[in-house]
Amino acid sequence: MSLVWNDFGWDKGSNLIYVDQPTGTGFSYSSSEDDIRHDERGVSNDLYDFLQVFFKAHPQYAKNDFYITGESYAGHYIPAFASRVHQGNKNKEGIYVNLKGFAIGNGLTDPEIQYKAYTDYALDMKLIKKSDYNVIEKTYPKCQQAIQLCGKSGGVDCMAAYLVCTSIFNKIMNIAGDKNYYDVRKTCEGDLCYDFSKMETFLNDQKVRQALGVGNIEFVSCSSEVYQAMQLDWMKNLEVGIPSLLEDGIKLLVYAGEYDLICNWLGNSRWVHAMKWSGQNAFGKASSVSFAVDGVEKGVQKSHGPLTFLKVHDAGHMVPMDQPKAALEMLQRWMQNKLSKEGHLAPM
Repeated sequence: MSLVWNDFGWDKGSNLIYVDQPTGTGFSYSSSEDDIRHDERGVSNDLYDFLQVFFKAHPQYAKNDFYITGESYAGHYIPAFASRVHQGNKNKEGIYVNLKGFAIGNGLTDPEIQYKAYTDYALDMKLIKKSDYNVIEKTYPKCQQAIQLCGKSGGVDCMAAYLVCTSIFNKIMNIAGDKNYYDVRKTCEGDLCYDFSKMETFLNDQKVRQALGVGNIEFVSCSSEVYQAMQLDWMKNLEVGIPSLLEDGIKLLVYAGEYDLICNWLGNSRWVHAMKWSGQNAFGKASSVSFAVDGVEKGVQKSHGPLTFLKVHDAGHMVPMDQPKAALEMLQRWMQNKLSKEGHLAPM
């Protein structure tokens, strides 16, 4: 029940604000069920409102460069929140937020492209055989059609897309067995393949809760209520809001650990390359260069203008946990506009 100092915490490169969101996750709560969100509009409006209240209470930070980061389902949250902040700035809705960039780590952003990559990645990593691949691939056209309908009409079509598309992942895991789908080098342990019980025990300790000022609220690391509420949001394409941010010079870093299956680097690379913006062709033609830390290659990166994609070696879903030093170096270089200026040619 003690803490150990992290020499590579991201507080080394910035002031950090951690936000438990959507409402109902972590220590966040509401006395009204109406505050449980079902889509990115509700989530991003809540985050924007929080930010306005925060900067009103702490005006000394309002002029600082502001970056938004997140991983996994934050592939949805982060683009939506970045768009909301940028919109608020343009419309002069409140306190100006000096948004410089946003980063997505092993995220789910464009399901239509990323679900297609599941079988390709699983075959490349020898999680399935070619015969398995051929069988599972037959499910994808239905998944693709359902996602497209979800984008047009929402509602029941989004639930249909969720069911048919997640069956692709489930079929792969039925074959892969007890592999950790967040890091295929490991064995899955527990409901979410990692044991977070010590964190939950610590955060729910009475003295810790008292120090944090959260009273008797119980910390929830993964809320089933929020998960179910957001199911119709799952198959929405959040890439659509990103090009306008890039055109206005807001930086985007997409990074992915190479051993993650569930939000694998292959799917992330594909949607980044497929995204239509003024720099799409130049980004596609840009050279892949080595991302090195202390003379050792820790990944391969590709950049053009405000957009950077980085595949991180020897890491799974949670890059800062698996490669803490490299992750901090990545963050600092990116914020200092130095990430794309170093390295030598390397194969992606």
